[in-house]
Amino acid sequence: MNPTSKDIKYLAEHLLHTGVGGLAERELQALMRISRKLQSVRPEHALPDRGPTFGERLADRVAEFGGSWTFIMIFGSFLVSWAFINSELLGTRAFDPYPYIFLNLMLSMLAAIQAPIIMMSQNRQTARDRMTMIRDFEVNLKAEAAIDGLHKRMDHLTWELLSDLDLIKQGQRQLLQQPGKQPPSAPEAADQPGGD
Repeated sequence: MNPTSKDIKYLAEHLLHTGVGGLAERELQALMRISRKLQSVRPEHALPDRGPTFGERLADRVAEFGGSWTFIMIFGSFLVSWAFINSELLGTRAFDPYPYIFLNLMLSMLAAIQAPIIMMSQNRQTARDRMTMIRDFEVNLKAEAAIDGLHKRMDHLTWELLSDLDLIKQGQRQLLQQPGKQPPSAPEAADQPGGD
């Protein structure tokens, strides 16, 4: 992939607030990885930013309720009641005697309907997670670039400080080399007024 492609240029301008020319090889490689990832996830005709449809909301609600303790308790109560009514209360007049063939049919149909609905909800959640992961990667890339910039700035300031310290040392050496300009030694400095 050409580093001056429009995708890399866009990412450099919007994520790193810089042009492509000033980027290091490592930063270019990271931008190329993001670009490839975005192209594989986001097609050219990006999905419109719209809310979920009625079917998607329904699938989310079914998946949410189907995976809750409330559903398990209600459904367990229904199964126990069904068995109790057909075995104990109705006895020989039971409409679904043991082995509860009609109940098995209803449970199979419920599972056949509920499973694809839950899978639809999981697919939507997977797509949301993928987009969140890409956004997190973009944020991490920005943070890495910012930290790298801070490191460069700290290195620059450190070198300036060391340069200033070197100039101060050179100045002290020059003072020591001048005759008659010797700094007082520690005991002499204590004898001077104001020294304790």
